[in-house]
Amino acid sequence: MNAVPSPALGRLSRRSLLAAALVAAPTALAAPAHASTPRTPTATRPLLLGTYTSAEGGGTGIGTAAYDTATGAITPGPVITGVENPSYLALHPSGATVYAVAEQDAGAVTAVALAPDGTYDVLGTRPTGGSGPTHLSVHPSGRWLLSANYTSGSVAVHPIAADGSLGERTDLVTHSSPPPGPGQNGPHAHQIVTSPDGGHVLAVDLGTDTVYTYRLDESAGTLTEVSRAALAPGSGPRHLTFHPGGRSAYLACELDNTTVVCAYDPGSGTLTPGAGQSTGSETGYPAQLVVTGDGSYAYLANRGPNSLTRYAVEDGGAALRLLDTVPAGGDWPRQLALSPDSSLLFAANQRSSTVTAFRVGSDGSLTPADEPLPAPVAVCVLPLA
Repeated sequence: MNAVPSPALGRLSRRSLLAAALVAAPTALAAPAHASTPRTPTATRPLLLGTYTSAEGGGTGIGTAAYDTATGAITPGPVITGVENPSYLALHPSGATVYAVAEQDAGAVTAVALAPDGTYDVLGTRPTGGSGPTHLSVHPSGRWLLSANYTSGSVAVHPIAADGSLGERTDLVTHSSPPPGPGQNGPHAHQIVTSPDGGHVLAVDLGTDTVYTYRLDESAGTLTEVSRAALAPGSGPRHLTFHPGGRSAYLACELDNTTVVCAYDPGSGTLTPGAGQSTGSETGYPAQLVVTGDGSYAYLANRGPNSLTRYAVEDGGAALRLLDTVPAGGDWPRQLALSPDSSLLFAANQRSSTVTAFRVGSDGSLTPADEPLPAPVAVCVLPLA
């Protein structure tokens, strides 16, 4: 692993970022994929790419590209340098700042300002207090950055200043119980996310087969545990995705190759998992689920089989019905992302170093769009509006 960037990194000089995408002539937005009116060609929009800078054949920072909102064709752009091992990215609600983990032994998070004129500014880096952070998210208030340290099994909170920069960490919580699941050597916090209503923060721990629910003190930036959801021993929960309705959520369980539908109570923050169900593949390592903006379809990335599973969302979000699987178009699809209008689905394929794009049909079907984009050790893709 590379050493963590110094907190004294400071602001780097502003550099070109996605100029072609940001200056594209604006026209009316494309109609959502599930609307009755056909989409018409509009414009290109920015796409940010996460990678491992310390891996053989990896990138040199946060990659950039532009995607055509109608066709899904992707055009490569320059690299945002000065960011180490940015394996996961999250955007501030304002759209003005992107945050990246530094997935390495001395874990860290970095803030990068994105200007409307197509330039960027690295605002600095803060340590997470743990090792191997794999996920981060911004609280809906825009005032707190939440991160999950996989290797050390802890979650951290950092304050976000008005300019998007990060302050000193305000909390660090280690998952010390329950004991690790079968085959695990300790807790492994893989994700931290806020519920759609903003009332609770949920942390998914693969090592303890548990999802922890916290309440965030929005004045102090501290986490207080309020409940736990136990998954099947050895299931290895990895990634939680909420249905837009806010009362159901879906878990990708990496180790037992299942998808779990969970009921969620916004008032108490209690998550109640159901039974594991098929991913459509007999073997594999599920990575992540995403749900269309209208809540009609869910998609799962399957590493190993290198496929994407399509589910129909039923019963107001309380059920998933397996429809089919399609080839991911690359090796080891690590992460998925939908475009803001859910008309396109992007997959970051780690081992083939590519990003593939699919057009989403009115029936949720996936059709490959153009050729895969070469992207060094692509492990995260973040489409911007």
